[in-house]
Amino acid sequence: MSLKYTVQPFMLDERDLMPYFQPILALDSRFVIGYEVLGRYRTNEGAASLGPFFADANVDVREQVRVDRIIRERAIARLAQASETQRPLLFLNVKPSWIDRTYQDEGKLQTLRMLERHGIHTDRVVIEITEDRYAGSMQRLSEIVGIYRRAGCRIAIDDTGTGFNSADRIAELHPDILKVDIHLMKRSASHSGYLAVLRSYSVLAEQIGASLLIEGVETEDDLQRAIQLGARYVQGYLFAPAEPDFQPKDRYAGIVDRGLAEHRRSVRRSEARWRETGEMLSGCLQSVRSGLGSAGGSADDADRYDRLVEGLAEKLPDTCIRVYLCREDGEQLSSNFQREGGRWVRQPEYRGSNWSWRPYFVADMLHPAVGVNANISRSYADLGTRRWIRTISASLAPGLIVLFDIMDEEAAVKTDGSGLAE
Repeated sequence: MSLKYTVQPFMLDERDLMPYFQPILALDSRFVIGYEVLGRYRTNEGAASLGPFFADANVDVREQVRVDRIIRERAIARLAQASETQRPLLFLNVKPSWIDRTYQDEGKLQTLRMLERHGIHTDRVVIEITEDRYAGSMQRLSEIVGIYRRAGCRIAIDDTGTGFNSADRIAELHPDILKVDIHLMKRSASHSGYLAVLRSYSVLAEQIGASLLIEGVETEDDLQRAIQLGARYVQGYLFAPAEPDFQPKDRYAGIVDRGLAEHRRSVRRSEARWRETGEMLSGCLQSVRSGLGSAGGSADDADRYDRLVEGLAEKLPDTCIRVYLCREDGEQLSSNFQREGGRWVRQPEYRGSNWSWRPYFVADMLHPAVGVNANISRSYADLGTRRWIRTISASLAPGLIVLFDIMDEEAAVKTDGSGLAE
């Protein structure tokens, strides 16, 4: 329910303001580890969200700050009622323009004063920097965020990837938590580029030492997508909406356990199928090895290598879109043989390319001898076709590796269905 209010002059009655708490769960413990504080206003029809009030540019900022402080102080007072050893984290939303303006006017951060008044240690608070049309000094904002951090608060970037909270802001503020709305994921159904963007947040969080929090988790499928993306924390209606009270920390553990179990089953099934494919492709190399001797094994004899790879291509499954031969240092010896319109097309221009910059080549160079099981890369978007593929590599002879690019049909289905490739 949304709050109905008039444009200024307007003031909300302090008696009807109240904090609500939406639980945030950790996938490692399966417990509620904290709550996002959300503002509510008591009406005859029940509690109404203050979201529209805070977002309305027609409302005086001073009134928004007043209301926000009341909600915040009451949330902190509620936290103080919990036993010191059982206090969850409180995630407090902060607009950059607000903290900049109020810090300039008052020279202090009211949240830290509230925590001191109520005897709450700062390590129980996460300051969420929300999306905002902030035009002030990033240096000053970084300095203010630094005050929170030095005091002991954790820092989260909310609405990661939208508007204000883009990559440069993340780099500047160096948060402890990156928060991504799952609705960004759902748009991947109509725009496959979102999938790569979402994956990049997982990598970014890992690289800067932050944890990934996925909010907006409403269904079991959403939970699977969050797990696949690499979330550490999750939040959403699958577990609970914002409520007036804290919940037992293990209340939603069963939902998380089921989600993790399904993820493990899915990964095991998928990897078993890929291992079977790798073994089948390794078997196809036996006939090629027998012809390797007649080819002389010369790295310079590209035409002979092409004949070997061309003979191999005819034995490959329809899901294989490309096959080629490389040295263990990554240099391509044969042409590409690429499947186009149901037939194999030779692409000699790829001879001499070096693919050692590809992550899967690191494992390939560790092949100790011919006959080692095939290596299988993770799913990725093919540079040429934009299809989701995996690359399977196997030793043909000492120092020679055959690479097969295989369509990852599971990843394609998950992408088309708003999911994530594994």
